[in-house]
Amino acid sequence: MTQTVVDLHEVDQGIIQITMQDRIHKNTFSDELMQGLIQSFASIQANSQYKVVILTGYDSYFASGGMKETLLAINEGKTQFSEVNIYSLALDCKIPVIAAMQGHGIGGGFVMGLFADFVILGRESVYTTNFMKYGFTPGMGATYIVPKKLGISLAEELLINAANHRGAELERRGIPFPVLPRAEVLDYAHQLARQIAEKPRVSLITLKDHLVAPLREQLPKVIEQELVMHHKTFHQPEVKEKIMTLFGK
Repeated sequence: MTQTVVDLHEVDQGIIQITMQDRIHKNTFSDELMQGLIQSFASIQANSQYKVVILTGYDSYFASGGMKETLLAINEGKTQFSEVNIYSLALDCKIPVIAAMQGHGIGGGFVMGLFADFVILGRESVYTTNFMKYGFTPGMGATYIVPKKLGISLAEELLINAANHRGAELERRGIPFPVLPRAEVLDYAHQLARQIAEKPRVSLITLKDHLVAPLREQLPKVIEQELVMHHKTFHQPEVKEKIMTLFGK
């Protein structure tokens, strides 16, 4: 039997878990992974019993961002990151979302996790907004959500320098999220989810709507601005060369 790259199952009453497990592509944004995420969140939106979502990966990978082929297609003007919206799935979800980022969060994969209402990182795992490593400006709403969640100083360093950081290092830098040994992240998420699920669903939806309303309102404008920057930066020959030589390293 072929295993789906996105698994959706109810782990407890009112608690639904999405597990990204594209082992072939190491949870890069393959078509199968993106469509699986979109379908999973659509199913959650249509269900009136769920109260909280856990979004997680497999083994040492949470989500690894855009595929090499996709980045090259954007460089050649054949597509743009906004054509398939996975970056705001957690933000747009009615009920609270916990990003149990037990494994590496790379580029858009890390950014996608930051749009969740709760974020948990793994000490051993690597987290990076590595867009500028390839010479193009960040997308996926990164220029908005990273400063919002991590603060402007750390965000500028992450976005401009584009270096890799272990969860333990980010913990020392004072990020406002739990950072746990990788093996403990999902258990912590389950405990948190059970606490959230004790609350009435209507109250959870109402409060989340209120708390994230400014983010939902601002994000489309940010996406437009990031696309303008991409038109200026993504099509440089140097960017194509960097994608070809540095991707996966």
